[in-house]
Amino acid sequence: MATSQPKVPAPPGPIAPVKQPGGGGGGEVLLERVPQKVKPPQMHQVVMLNDDYTPMEFVVVVIQEFFGKDRESATQIMLKIHLDGKGVCGVYTRDVAHTKVEQVLDAARQAGHPLQCVSEPVD
Repeated sequence: MATSQPKVPAPPGPIAPVKQPGGGGGGEVLLERVPQKVKPPQMHQVVMLNDDYTPMEFVVVVIQEFFGKDRESATQIMLKIHLDGKGVCGVYTRDVAHTKVEQVLDAARQAGHPLQCVSEPVD
């Protein structure tokens, strides 16, 4: 009765063949794991734009509700939007930023306000 060695599953990730040092004449090849280079996801900032029609109090409530800011921080962001024409409400991954923009636009639309919100890549 012949016994066979159990198969060892391949390790995760790319593997590159490496010749065995010492020149062992058997032509054996060792496998070496090659580290993957993974970049972190690009971040996006959610920016609200100023308009002359959306009430400031509504903007403060939206910032508190969708961006988790306290009343004082939300008021500071609203004032920046009012004075500079735009203000950053938060920085997130692309998908989360897109969802935040959609939530803000939906809330503004339901309340009948023309508030605009966009997502921009962070440099």
